[in-house]
Amino acid sequence: MSELNLVLLGPPGSGKGTQGERLNEDLRLPYYATGDILRAAVREETELGRTAKRYMDAGDLVPDEVIVGVIAEALDSAEARDGFILDGFPRTTPQAEALDAKLGELGRSVTAVLLIDVDDEEVVRRLGGRRTCEEGGHVFHVDFNPPRQEGVCDIDGSPLLVRDDDKPEVVRKRLATYHEKTEPLIDYYDHRSVLRRIDGAAPPDEVTEVLRRTLATMRLEADEAV
Repeated sequence: MSELNLVLLGPPGSGKGTQGERLNEDLRLPYYATGDILRAAVREETELGRTAKRYMDAGDLVPDEVIVGVIAEALDSAEARDGFILDGFPRTTPQAEALDAKLGELGRSVTAVLLIDVDDEEVVRRLGGRRTCEEGGHVFHVDFNPPRQEGVCDIDGSPLLVRDDDKPEVVRKRLATYHEKTEPLIDYYDHRSVLRRIDGAAPPDEVTEVLRRTLATMRLEADEAV
């Protein structure tokens, strides 16, 4: 397998960020979160970055063609020569089609889409249980990492708050958007035989091990096919 071009897929709260960072350490491949790529392009004042900034400054969504262009620039860089890990893109089927077209222009394709699957109730429990320190942004969880004193940050003693986007009603709206716009990508990539399903309800370390075994199996199958 000459290169490993990975897409992380899953609902909010599935642990994509955690697993993406671990894959980045394991595989020594660049990890690209969509928001980070856009902010970097804006900061570096690339042509596409300046275009994206105009939309962002106006409070508008950045059009797909601009996002795809920014991501294509990153994927065509020297650091992504041996592969990449994409998190947060594509979010819709048209974005996936645009990504495939851009990669095709570069003579490349998506190697695997790693679906970290978590049901809605688990997502609400994970995100709805988060408590964030008002002062320093330290994060606790009522089940997984509770503070010593309820409602008070262990580190600086400031109040712990529920962020607006962690409120259960907001989490359910985010999930509804995921089911409507992003979930169709499961069939899209499954039909292309690149989808790999991972049980995201397991503890993070177990999810990491399954991801490692999945990628090792893919490499073995690719070598045997040569």
